[in-house]
Amino acid sequence: MRPTSRHSKTNTPVKNLPFRSFLGICAYLLVGTLSLHGYATGGANTANKPNKISNESAENFNSEADFIYKYLAAEVAGQRGELATSSAIFYELANTTRIASLAERAAKVAAYGNVSGMTIPSIKLWSELDPESTEAQQAMTEVLVATSRLDEAKPYLAKLLVKEETRAGGFLYLNNLLNKSNDKAGVLKLVQSLAQPYPQLAEAKFAIAQSAMVANQDKVALDALNKAETLKPGWSVGALLKGQVLYEESPQVAIDFYRAFLVKQPEANEIRLNLTRLLVNQKQYDLAKKEFPLIVQYAKNGSDKNSAEVTAVIGLLAYQAGDYVTAESYLRQSLALGFKDEDQLYIYLAQTAEKQNHNEVATNWYAKVQPGQHHLEAKINLANLIARTESTDKAIELLDTVDDLTTAQQIIVIQTQASMLSKAKRDKESFELLDKAVKNLPNTPELVYDFALAAERVQKLDIMESELRRAIAANPNFAAAYNALGYSFAERNIKLNEAIQLIEKALAISPNDHYMLDSLGWAHYRKGNLDKAINYLQQAYNINPDPEIAAHLGEVLWQKGRHDEARKIWNDALTNDPANEVLIKTTSKFKS
Repeated sequence: MRPTSRHSKTNTPVKNLPFRSFLGICAYLLVGTLSLHGYATGGANTANKPNKISNESAENFNSEADFIYKYLAAEVAGQRGELATSSAIFYELANTTRIASLAERAAKVAAYGNVSGMTIPSIKLWSELDPESTEAQQAMTEVLVATSRLDEAKPYLAKLLVKEETRAGGFLYLNNLLNKSNDKAGVLKLVQSLAQPYPQLAEAKFAIAQSAMVANQDKVALDALNKAETLKPGWSVGALLKGQVLYEESPQVAIDFYRAFLVKQPEANEIRLNLTRLLVNQKQYDLAKKEFPLIVQYAKNGSDKNSAEVTAVIGLLAYQAGDYVTAESYLRQSLALGFKDEDQLYIYLAQTAEKQNHNEVATNWYAKVQPGQHHLEAKINLANLIARTESTDKAIELLDTVDDLTTAQQIIVIQTQASMLSKAKRDKESFELLDKAVKNLPNTPELVYDFALAAERVQKLDIMESELRRAIAANPNFAAAYNALGYSFAERNIKLNEAIQLIEKALAISPNDHYMLDSLGWAHYRKGNLDKAINYLQQAYNINPDPEIAAHLGEVLWQKGRHDEARKIWNDALTNDPANEVLIKTTSKFKS
């Protein structure tokens, strides 16, 4: 649809108007456009400033018509997508007339169009012309932070903290403004400097703790949070962050801290909710379940009016704990309480029903999801259910009936269908489907990655390698692609040095990923580094006792002569997953 002007209709043809009338209409358009575009920034003086050219400013133009002509030229350039031109003209007008709203316009057009040469000058001019505008100060700060100019950002940040009535909130928001900087140590130093004039403000200590945690300075963070607790006893916001810092030291230490806090502040429901999350993550399910009814009760009686949302979270925690009956109960309660995103709850309820093998119930829940944000997700989940319980072909047919898909959604559907074919051991069909997609659709790194793995399954290893390298080139932070290529080399016992380098790169991007630790251990095993192999494989197994990780760890332990340990790991894994092919193949090699 072509853009249309809201002022395009008039009963009087412009060409027949006297010059003064034409100027009057243009001035009306100018003032109207300024107000419609939301130029008022919320500063104390901005809303009351007339958008008029002062007599002094007018001297810089040949006439008022010159100003109006340039303004309209900037608008037209913006509508045509010529954002560099548009922002430059708005900047010139703002600099000449000293009208803050024009500087704001120049800044926003430059930022939207990523016009690097105009963004900083325009924002700087905006902040100069409207020093009371919080939005202008924040915009200038964000640009300076994003370009690693922290020293220049300091005076703008300091301005945000001047007013006593907004200072505490400013410190709580401070790290949101600074999180785009890669200089984490520099950010910590800057926040410490900004907090120094306010030694009695708990929020200032909190800001120090936040930046210290990001900079991996946990001791500094804990010291700041302890001071915040002294200044503001029982402050749940500070306690939440302290628990997160302590978690890095030990999950149990964080759990104990939250428990102690709740003894003094039992109504601190956010703390109780975080405690319960930790208990579930640490598989302390019985202790977690004891907290469920308390959290729901405090939410119902609290002032936050978020009972439906909290009840849904408890349902998801119960699901994570494997208590699907309880999960269903809480999710239904959340639905009855008026949870806003009903379709999302229908999907959760369907997944809970699937876990209980109530497949017809799950199908009915998925069918409730209406066209919109979650519709495709529901269709994909339902198709996977059909593929698992009925047939792959029927599942694929269902997805073929989904209409009005964007290109990105089409790719997701094809990836899902290819995955279904692979699970059904129809590897050739899976490869051909993805091959066709790669030739006809935009090549996202994820699509190329799936195509590469499909090529490996049909033994087209040259294609696999070239496509994984292409995925990495498209997304240098694609950890799974580095890992897949490295593991493929290790599995085939080739290019082992490069294999280790690739997997180490993957782990640098995604630390503590158990599959990647397993890959690295396997690569070291292939190189004969048995002790290193056991170290990495044991780490992976401790995080997730996956059957294939168990197969690998057991094999390396066996080769080290630790046969009893190997047998125990294999037996435990076979008890949980007796049909796993890799596990069965591995154990059959080492029977004795």
